Amino acid sequence: MPIKIPTGLPAAQTLKSENIFVMDELRAHTQDIRPLRIGLLNLMPTKIATETQLARLLSNTPLQVELELIAVENHVPKNTSAEHMISFYKHFRDIRDQNFDGFIITGAPVELMPFEEVEYWQELCEIMEWTKTHVHSTFHICWGAQAALYYHYGINKTVLPEKMFGIFPHTVELKNNMLFRGFDDTFMVPHSRHTAISREDIEKVSEIQIVASSSEAGVYAMCTENGRQIFITGHSEYDARTLENEYLRDKNQGLPISVPKNYYPNDDDTLPPNVTWRSCANLLYSNWLNYFVYQTTPYDIGSIK
Repeated sequence: MPIKIPTGLPAAQTLKSENIFVMDELRAHTQDIRPLRIGLLNLMPTKIATETQLARLLSNTPLQVELELIAVENHVPKNTSAEHMISFYKHFRDIRDQNFDGFIITGAPVELMPFEEVEYWQELCEIMEWTKTHVHSTFHICWGAQAALYYHYGINKTVLPEKMFGIFPHTVELKNNMLFRGFDDTFMVPHSRHTAISREDIEKVSEIQIVASSSEAGVYAMCTENGRQIFITGHSEYDARTLENEYLRDKNQGLPISVPKNYYPNDDDTLPPNVTWRSCANLLYSNWLNYFVYQTTPYDIGSIK
């Protein structure tokens, strides 16, 4: 798919080197179609890596996508330059009067904190409330999913006895849900988190359907019946070396960390990791864009409510 991203974004060169069609603003304006407007609220500390990962996945359909990068105001990133943030990101106040076909809220490294103690929690609550009337389908990832389940439905997270860390097999529970159309009977997903959402708490909320899960990693995918809200507890967007970078960071700092499960051949961290989740990640995002955004969003984006 042609994906329209801000001119000069570091992800552009990476995607072009992978033969992904990146469209500049001039060419986008000459096409007589309405692109899908996708907002990305990037709460991850490694913002450039996350931008690239998600832009790569959003580019895997024939649809034209216009990606808008958004950051919270009440937090100054430590791992991304101020120049990058000023050049490529907007704040909620800049887009709050706009509508989006789709919106992604990423994870964040704050999962062990109570939600209310996160410095940008009130701003995030305002954004999550806004998505209910200004976004056709919102896709929440990892801590972003936990935050949304807590804000919208009062479902709290629980702390795990040890970090859920590695690549885990999953199965689809709701067979007719289009989010997992074309998936194999077993598919792999990366997880990297210290907290979880219990199945029992989810099942108490009638508005939420459990779509896919793992016997080891727990509930993976949930959505509302109309697909306006989707919650994903893993990190399908991760690159081949993302878990390795997290593993080596903690290991070098002397923190308690185990080798990521099902990641290195024979659990040997001197060998290159085995990528077993890439095809499922591409299909997941393609299905979301196609069935939950493109096919049901109104042509007049201003009529989203």
